[in-house]
Amino acid sequence: IGLLRGRVSVYHNARVCGDWIIQEHALGNTCFHMATQGGCRLAVPGHGDWVLGEGDLVIFPRELPHTLTPARPQGGSQRHLSIAEAQHLEGTSMLCGAVQFEHRCGELLLDTLPAVFVIQCAPATGWLVRLLALILEESLRDSRTDNLLLNRLCELLFAFALRHYAESQGGDEGIMALFVHPRISGVLQAVHAAPEKDWQLQSLAACAAMSRTHFAKVFKDISGLTPMQYVTWWRMQIAWSCLEDGGCVAEVGHKVGYRSEAAFSRAFSKHFAISAGAVRRGTLGVSRGAAAPARDGAGRALTEAGKIYR
Repeated sequence: IGLLRGRVSVYHNARVCGDWIIQEHALGNTCFHMATQGGCRLAVPGHGDWVLGEGDLVIFPRELPHTLTPARPQGGSQRHLSIAEAQHLEGTSMLCGAVQFEHRCGELLLDTLPAVFVIQCAPATGWLVRLLALILEESLRDSRTDNLLLNRLCELLFAFALRHYAESQGGDEGIMALFVHPRISGVLQAVHAAPEKDWQLQSLAACAAMSRTHFAKVFKDISGLTPMQYVTWWRMQIAWSCLEDGGCVAEVGHKVGYRSEAAFSRAFSKHFAISAGAVRRGTLGVSRGAAAPARDGAGRALTEAGKIYR
């Protein structure tokens, strides 16, 4: 999961007091909310209502319209203060972050997740308890300081949350099931670490200590993809990112396992229905963090994070 390189940007970290409301819109971004102190009520039209306790985490793989309000009416005027300023006041401290994936492989992962899922802070999720303590400690520092450490802690929070979901609710099908499969997960790690290697079905099966026939069947039964389709897909995500950064087409092709520029260009165009040169020149109007182009070449752009109303 760490190889997906999700980058978190915290866009709200404060205590809200009185009768407050946070409204978010259906922007399609990957985002999360955490009640770092106190509790609140989460309402997601068409999906349900939850009461979030202290430390509870809610993740939206693709943001839906939702509202956050006090767990019970507070009365009084609305107040919006930093964590440090309001640490002795009654209210709810909310941490909200947006996630962008450096590699466009994030789309394949997001497709396997539910529209919204909540992870409760409990003894069974000790990692959440420990990260909450670190996040609170960092939040109490001078709010004018850089958010770098807080963002990094939230990246850990997001990665742990995905792993927790995969291990507890990920099911037996989809890409999440591959990531936690006792044999296939190691194969994915090897491919992610060395996309330039001359991967073939035989070498992939050997990594899993399985026969080629059995490995290919298990892989496709779980994910709907053949092993080589996955290898190609992963290589193309890396190639897209490198080309956006201005990498030479031939060098990028070699980096992801193609011996000639022509072979790489053909594969790239077939995969995305867009030329590698066009991506390198930046003529598509697609910014980093946009959704992955699907295998038929379609793409969806992400927009800014939702606003806070108070």
